[in-house]
Amino acid sequence: MRKIIVAAFLLLSVVTLKAQKFYTTSSGELILSMATFETGELAAPQNIVRFSPWFNLQSLGNLDFNRNVGLFFGLNVRNVGFIAEDKETHIRKKYRVYDLGIPVGLKLGAMDWFFVYGGYEFELPFNYKEKTFENEVRTDNFNVWFSDRVPTFYHSLFVGFQFPYGTNLKFKYYLTPFHNPDFIETIDGVKTKPYENFKANVFYLALSFTMFKNGSVYYKHKGHKAEVY
Repeated sequence: MRKIIVAAFLLLSVVTLKAQKFYTTSSGELILSMATFETGELAAPQNIVRFSPWFNLQSLGNLDFNRNVGLFFGLNVRNVGFIAEDKETHIRKKYRVYDLGIPVGLKLGAMDWFFVYGGYEFELPFNYKEKTFENEVRTDNFNVWFSDRVPTFYHSLFVGFQFPYGTNLKFKYYLTPFHNPDFIETIDGVKTKPYENFKANVFYLALSFTMFKNGSVYYKHKGHKAEVY
């Protein structure tokens, strides 16, 4: 891991020296998320869209080689999860984590107008929350810092479109299952693995608006060129 970090730092240093333009951007995200389920022989739960407008912040460093090609990397804080309901018992579960993400990606298009992008993100979950509802009445609610109920980290892939004036549409899929299948829970002296046969991979669609560039208000449009003002 140390060698990988050193190699990534050296590569980033070389890329930075060759880049024609460097700048930072920041924004938030409005996330609509769901999940794919694998439940073994059990019936799959009903998938319900989860809306999470809060608390999602992104801060990116951008390296543009010219007007049409660029790289980006950054640091994000994100609220992501999913909702599942048992169709027979009408028990609904809401799961979410707050995580710290490190994205790396490639941009292609008009850097100051419209471009497509894609990349990879490494995410560290630091707070887990789970809610249980029976017939629309909440019966359980807890959250845990650095919980063993979820993996130590997630891997995810994303692709998106950057539109004029900083509007951004992104699709993301988590390669790592949401829960830790080996987590052991003890209730009344009985040990169980609540997520052993419940594999859920989250995916989401996010809308965001880039608000700041190099610390200033983002876009002011002149012809086909977007400038900070």
